[in-house]
Amino acid sequence: MPGADHRDLPGVSLDIVRVGAGRMKRVVYKPGFRWSTHLKSAIGTESCQHTHAGFLARGSIGVSYADGCVEEFTAPQVVAITPGHDGWVIGDDAAILIEFDFEGETESKLALPPHQH
Repeated sequence: MPGADHRDLPGVSLDIVRVGAGRMKRVVYKPGFRWSTHLKSAIGTESCQHTHAGFLARGSIGVSYADGCVEEFTAPQVVAITPGHDGWVIGDDAAILIEFDFEGETESKLALPPHQH
């Protein structure tokens, strides 16, 4: 993608572009991806501590929280996933999320409430 910072992580491909005080990202989660399997050891936290807010353009994903709550999203769908989750791709197709974030301030800048079950 022209002008994007491209990154490849285990099971995930990202294209990131700065837009003002935030970032727009195309996140491609490959079939079989699961955060706890592919990124947990590299990140070093028990769960994903990133807020994901955007538009799921392709595929299906699932997330679970420590309280046992499980959510599933199928494209086309808007998603708002708060920190403290595990996430995975559902099915045999890649999932593509068009995400916007403010790095560590996404939750507060978007006034997203913490996860509640």
